[in-house]
Amino acid sequence: MNSIPQSVIWWVVGALLLFWFVGAHNRLVRLRSTALIAYAALDATLVKQLDYVQSRSTRSLVLGGSTQGDARNESSLLSAVAQMSAMLAVTRLRPLEPTRMGSLGTALHVMLNAWERMYPGEVLRFDTEGTLSMPASLPGDLPDTPQVSPFAWPEPSAAAEIARGQFNQAVMAYNRAIGQFPALVVAWAFRLRRAATLA
Repeated sequence: MNSIPQSVIWWVVGALLLFWFVGAHNRLVRLRSTALIAYAALDATLVKQLDYVQSRSTRSLVLGGSTQGDARNESSLLSAVAQMSAMLAVTRLRPLEPTRMGSLGTALHVMLNAWERMYPGEVLRFDTEGTLSMPASLPGDLPDTPQVSPFAWPEPSAAAEIARGQFNQAVMAYNRAIGQFPALVVAWAFRLRRAATLA
């Protein structure tokens, strides 16, 4: 009985490796695309938040009658809006780059804090499922237990928190895939880098 030629075995092994390589690459690209699509949805909701804050600030300036403290808070809010708008434009070019996402997160926190100082009674927190959240500790909660609070958004809509949650989940799935062997070899070969969540 003739044995299988060694060249055939190498061809089979090579074909299997190629099949695996293409499959792993396609999976990573699909997960990366999902994260990019999720960012596009998040970007749209962040623009809506910016529009809401700007329209409210414009209305306040037109109505006037603000104190010196209010004027300072208003100026701080408008500066934060300008910074946030600029960071959105920069992040849009490469939304999965960790440094850009980190800068966007900082700008967003600055804007949300400025809004909360200006309008302390007009912030809403929603869970990533869209239900109103209660970020304060409840009686019986242990003080050492970490509390994960959703963002307090100016516009009374759950869309931004839902979009942020979906983007963060997509990024975590992508990062998990990149960190697994042997997919990390494919990620290294195609220079696919880890992304950052919006936290």
